[in-house]
Amino acid sequence: MRLHKNLCLAVIDGLLEIFNEGHYADKVVQRLLKRDKRWGSRDRGFIAETVYEIVRYKRLYSEIAEVKQPFNREDLWRIFAVWAVLKGIPLPDWNQFHGTPSRKIKGRFDALLKIRASRESIPDWMDQLGLEELGEKVWNQELTAQNRPADVILRVNTLKIDKNSLIKTLENEGINTETIQGYPSALKLEERANVFITSAFKKGLFEVQDASSQLVADYLDVEPGMKVVDSCAGAGGKSLHLAALMKNKGQIIAMDIYESKLKKLKIRARRNGVHNIETRVIESTKPIKKLYQKADRVLIDAPCSGLGVLRRNPDAKWKLDLEFINRIKKVQADILLSYSRMVKPGGKLVYATCSILPSENHEQIEKFLNSEQGKDFIFVKEKSILAHQSGYDGFFMAQLERKK
Repeated sequence: MRLHKNLCLAVIDGLLEIFNEGHYADKVVQRLLKRDKRWGSRDRGFIAETVYEIVRYKRLYSEIAEVKQPFNREDLWRIFAVWAVLKGIPLPDWNQFHGTPSRKIKGRFDALLKIRASRESIPDWMDQLGLEELGEKVWNQELTAQNRPADVILRVNTLKIDKNSLIKTLENEGINTETIQGYPSALKLEERANVFITSAFKKGLFEVQDASSQLVADYLDVEPGMKVVDSCAGAGGKSLHLAALMKNKGQIIAMDIYESKLKKLKIRARRNGVHNIETRVIESTKPIKKLYQKADRVLIDAPCSGLGVLRRNPDAKWKLDLEFINRIKKVQADILLSYSRMVKPGGKLVYATCSILPSENHEQIEKFLNSEQGKDFIFVKEKSILAHQSGYDGFFMAQLERKK
């Protein structure tokens, strides 16, 4: 591979925004890719993949380069040089690379491979937490899996097209996909591609949604005609899936504390041809109280640490802290107590997170079932998904039923 100065400069600019200004990596990369219209798919691929790779291994590369945050441009060029040397990419005769100690870089890399937190590039507190909750064997395997780039997974919008027809439609647009056993609506891209510019996407024939995430709506056991509440809907990926499973019949009430996210859901619903979703902003306890014991199904896709989706959000490693995780666990418990009241007798509740920590998952369910409010519910089943076992995002889901 030959390095090009303008592409490398884009990478450095992006890393400055992510590391020093706290901007989200996906948003930064989106902006970078629009910087020069002359860039082809290979150029854009280099920028995106390099930014994500350096973000993913920030700790390892910065320890090898012997630089600390906040990084200046010279520091980031040193980190970039470490990345290139370890990839076996020849360094051009640029001022930024003069004096790069290639042999020392490889020596420090070999030494740091013996330290898990450095090798897998995570903060010490996160390493300790994962070790305590999952044990050394599982934690080691999960960290390795979470450092592999995520596949692009599509969910077929069955309101508009079937899986085989979508495969052919995408083939005609130059995008090859394959089915995934055990995931009825999922297709995996054989090679990364910008699916958002396809006519198939603009027509609402699919959504981008990880395979593990697609299991959540199925777990709710919905049927056409039901009244379903998606209580932490966000931009509505699971609401749209529920609408497809319900064949656009019945009522889905998508709720969230952020109105901006619900506005995105409305746009997506129009593109998907979904007509049975109503959005409600949670500005007080009133919207929840109005639905007490009225819903056939309630989905609580709870806010969480996101430790199951680090493959696609590697910058989250550097934004999280232990205080946030302790705080979010209290929020999860409060939401379970409050939102579960919307389930009517005989109805079902699904609690889900994209975390792999038992303290955010099974332990929250146990705590709820032992509470006064939880005594009205029966535990039905639960599913823990780890990335190293499934090949997809880490997720948890539990189904409870309200006593009649």
